[in-house]
Amino acid sequence: MTNALKNMTPIANGSTEDMVQRLRAEAAEGPDGVSTAPVTKETQIIAIYGKGGIGKSFTLANLSYMMASQGKRVLLIGCDPKSDTTSLLFGGKACPTIIQTSSAKKAAGEEVDISDVCFKRDGVFAMELGGPEVGRGCGGRGIIHGFELLEKLGFHEWGFDYVLLDFLGDVVCGGFGLPIARDMCQKVIVVGANDLQSLYVANNVCSAVEYFRKLGGNVGVAGMVVNKDDGTGEAEAFAKSVGIPVLSAIPADEDIRRKSANYQIVGKPGGRWAPLFEELATNVAEAPPLHPTPLDQDGLLALFDDEETGREVVLSPASQEDMLGRPVPTRPSLEVVYDNA
Repeated sequence: MTNALKNMTPIANGSTEDMVQRLRAEAAEGPDGVSTAPVTKETQIIAIYGKGGIGKSFTLANLSYMMASQGKRVLLIGCDPKSDTTSLLFGGKACPTIIQTSSAKKAAGEEVDISDVCFKRDGVFAMELGGPEVGRGCGGRGIIHGFELLEKLGFHEWGFDYVLLDFLGDVVCGGFGLPIARDMCQKVIVVGANDLQSLYVANNVCSAVEYFRKLGGNVGVAGMVVNKDDGTGEAEAFAKSVGIPVLSAIPADEDIRRKSANYQIVGKPGGRWAPLFEELATNVAEAPPLHPTPLDQDGLLALFDDEETGREVVLSPASQEDMLGRPVPTRPSLEVVYDNA
């Protein structure tokens, strides 16, 4: 139970526990369909996907800050249950999440206001959808519920130039695939590095985009951001193989690592890394949505040396003796044999 629910006072028509049970029952209901009505302003809605810990939040915090510095109106929405998208932007401070705030407000009989969940810094507007407590709910359903609430708050009427959605790429349930499945964004950007696991996730995202395109979807992949680039080239080779551009290669640099660990924005105009994020902002804005050609497992492994992937190993089938750990005794057959008559 969250602190907000624990601290609720009993209401007139029932106990606090009754209210908790009603809220949980409501949360378990299937969500309504998310509207895909066009926005009233020309807004680029871009979903960014990548493996957990690959640097999506770092990339987005600095990208959104640079875009705002260039005079753009930017809304950053964290769609990761860890709720860490906005931490770097706000100097390590945690935002109240939409899901947490909605539950507490509903328990108190109040409506959620945009000022309860959206905060700003130097022209960047940001919020976190949040997620359920560990082991107590579906993160994907929480994403869907969060977007439903955003619609009630006027999402399709807001006047932003860019809306950036930060999604966890290595979760494959429907809620996290929402922007792709329901055409809620125009394009997708993947964040990866020169390692097999992050490229595996990036490849899965490309596969999801192509799957929904075959079902009539319109979302495409605009490109890839290579983070912690050590110059080995596997991520660049991946992007070339699937047919998407590299929008930026952010180096594995100690200055970036140290400042990010201390919740400092490195993508400020006039700073050492400003040209990097200025170029990224331009490329993100101008890159068209493309049709990627996802790799199969062998194609993905071929980007790396045999010594790195271990793909020189030959599959050796197991036998019944292996499974039993002893010789298999010969048993009499029950087959009936008829003499020729």
